[in-house]
Amino acid sequence: MSTNRKRRSFNSATFVVIGLGRFGSALARELVNSGHEVLGIDFDEKLVQQLASELTHVVKADTTDEAVLTELGIKDFDTAMVAIGADIEASILTTSLLLQLGVKNVWAKANSESHGRILRQLGAHHVIFPEDDMGKRVAHMVSGETLEYVPIDEDFVMVKTYVPHVFDGMPLSEAKIRATYGVTVVATSSGDGKYTPAFPETILRSGHQIVVAGPKDPLDEFCQLDHE
Repeated sequence: MSTNRKRRSFNSATFVVIGLGRFGSALARELVNSGHEVLGIDFDEKLVQQLASELTHVVKADTTDEAVLTELGIKDFDTAMVAIGADIEASILTTSLLLQLGVKNVWAKANSESHGRILRQLGAHHVIFPEDDMGKRVAHMVSGETLEYVPIDEDFVMVKTYVPHVFDGMPLSEAKIRATYGVTVVATSSGDGKYTPAFPETILRSGHQIVVAGPKDPLDEFCQLDHE
């Protein structure tokens, strides 16, 4: 087991990211950029060396070995993300050990529904499907329905889209979007990249951008108004 270290961030949350492929490394970098302490772990020495100067700590280790996880003090981290890619057995064993060691918040990446089901049965606190979620997100963007599509929960979504023509010139209070469609306009932009909170007196303009949040089906219906 080899270790490379970067200076620890002060007063930050602590994360361990296990599996430093494309998803895991991007996640780990973003956490560090957000001011958090991150321990990255992978069995591939090359990946460990590549991230040595970017993460707080980087370790080459076998996370299916309970003694190794104990030695690394994994149970003391605030959150663990199992981002192991193709090795489903290693993903399952690692997740199981993290839970046994008492890690307070365990996230696990699933490659399929069956993989995700096993992770949930083990007790993983959060199971994510990055490829599936990205596919859904891009589908909404490619179809022209939205400019951005962000799932918040299983049935709650936030999107960036254009103001439907039918509401052009109306104050938000008069448009009655929430009462009619069950979704909420939370911010607006004239297209300059700057968004401001939406208020009842906000005037909607066709061609301007809005951020809307709500349950998936009602939100899909709202975003299709201009396509009907």
